[in-house]
Amino acid sequence: MSKLNHAKIVLRRSSERGYAEHGGWLKTHHTFSFADYFDHRFQHFGSLRVLNEDRVAPRNGFPTHPHRDAEIFSYILSGELTHRDSMIQRGKEGAQGTDFYRMKRGDVQFTTGGSGIAHSEQNEHPSTPVHFLQIWVLPWKSGLTPRYHTLGFSDDAKRRSFVPVISPLAAGPEANAAQEEAAVPAIPGTIPIHADFVMGAGIIEAGETFRWTVGGGDAVRSRRKRNVYVHLPASKKGGARIRLDGREDRVLEEGDGAFVEGVHAGDVIGVESLGETEAEVIMLDSN
Repeated sequence: MSKLNHAKIVLRRSSERGYAEHGGWLKTHHTFSFADYFDHRFQHFGSLRVLNEDRVAPRNGFPTHPHRDAEIFSYILSGELTHRDSMIQRGKEGAQGTDFYRMKRGDVQFTTGGSGIAHSEQNEHPSTPVHFLQIWVLPWKSGLTPRYHTLGFSDDAKRRSFVPVISPLAAGPEANAAQEEAAVPAIPGTIPIHADFVMGAGIIEAGETFRWTVGGGDAVRSRRKRNVYVHLPASKKGGARIRLDGREDRVLEEGDGAFVEGVHAGDVIGVESLGETEAEVIMLDSN
């Protein structure tokens, strides 16, 4: 039974997303308009601008390319992805080489494009593809200092409840240089983002229900009429299904998503796993 009668939930079926293949090395689905795919109905959802579900073949990837004025992050579902950047400097989290991060399942690599950076993302494994989500969020101001963060989030924690992954920079848009350098997130243990945005991830066993608190509790400033996008990535096993807010007509299959509109900070969205296997669910909670 629905507990959020004021919320509007609109499904985005996997088959309706944009799709492209590039040279045999990349297969990608686009939830929002991206590259050669354009649909005026799907250009952003709040500050969420890009959600691509990518599969990159072994020994292939994205060559060095520029970014600016976007908060960009990759969530690794399977395989590994190696990040190199133009700044040739590493953050404190998870450095694995003199000029790279090699990310594996559960890792999140985060980039503030700001005033301009260039990076590459390559699958350097000799035989295993990488499957990951590429997500872009519009920042609350332009010209920010480019920064990187990489953190891992365990499957064990995600099997207990939704785990916050990303939350707003605690100091907000008014942050000074020292606060930017300190990079303290609103929710401890998460990656800070320059947006009124929270990301969570959970792995829900069949028959179980997880609950997402909109806005991450007190983490956000914009508390009314938030926009939550729920995504159910494809899995290796297949067969995952979820139901949102107890609504019989709001069931997602693998690759599907849902726009949840009109919810407020503190509202709770129930996500029930109905399938034959566990469901890895991504919550993208925006102003």
